[in-house]
Amino acid sequence: MIFSTPTHFTPGTKNINPLPTKAFWFLFRKNELLVVQNNIAEGVDVPYTSNLNDIGVSIEVSQFIGHHEGKPCYTAEISEKTETSDIFFWSGLRALFGQINDELFSISGRALQITDWYRSHQYCGRCGTRNNLKDGERCLACPSCEQLHYPRLAPAMMVMIQKEKEFLLARSPHFLPGMYSALAGFSEPGETLEETVHREVYEEVGIRITNLRYFSSQPWPFPHSLMIAFHADYKSGEIDIDPKEIEDARWFNINELPERLPSTISIARKLIDATLGKLRNM
Repeated sequence: MIFSTPTHFTPGTKNINPLPTKAFWFLFRKNELLVVQNNIAEGVDVPYTSNLNDIGVSIEVSQFIGHHEGKPCYTAEISEKTETSDIFFWSGLRALFGQINDELFSISGRALQITDWYRSHQYCGRCGTRNNLKDGERCLACPSCEQLHYPRLAPAMMVMIQKEKEFLLARSPHFLPGMYSALAGFSEPGETLEETVHREVYEEVGIRITNLRYFSSQPWPFPHSLMIAFHADYKSGEIDIDPKEIEDARWFNINELPERLPSTISIARKLIDATLGKLRNM
């Protein structure tokens, strides 16, 4: 399971009037989500309640984000100083992977991105006036200069390059020790995604690629990226890393894998596993 559109979730932006009697509440303290212990295999849940006072929190602004299994969902940020009852606790999303229902996990990623956007854009970047949320649209509007502020989204490419039965993986100096992953990089203004892939590959490892094929995409709420993954074939060149971006890069095969691969939560791991599966069947 990775962050994706859950099957039983319907996104929404228009507030419900009157307010529903009960709802899922995705409540954040900075980037930590408030969850409650459940009785199923020691897992956790998102609070589903009609009264936030039962949790011990108060909020100033909430945003409707859709319905999960027909039940309304809201997200909001609360004060860092808030103290909740003993049955609730705070957790980062990565730590919740495997503990919380898969669909609630995906919705949590969406809620975090929306909450982070609102936190970062409460005031107009053009004139400094406090923005207002627009009902029915995921947008903050300035009442003074009428500037519109939509959620920020940073498109980033990821590519798995194959040369016969070998594939290229690299490691950033920011990775955990021994971990290698597929090449990745952000799009620049005016670029197509395909142009981004070719540019990033050449800049980071000095090789040329061909036969670029779309693989999949994944919203990545850390804090607001959209990962677009590709397969590609090696065309020419020798590995020549950019030391500002890459600590090491090399060709691997199914019999010689890195000590550590990315977490199964990530599209990088899904991309690597798909390549490994293909090579094992060759």
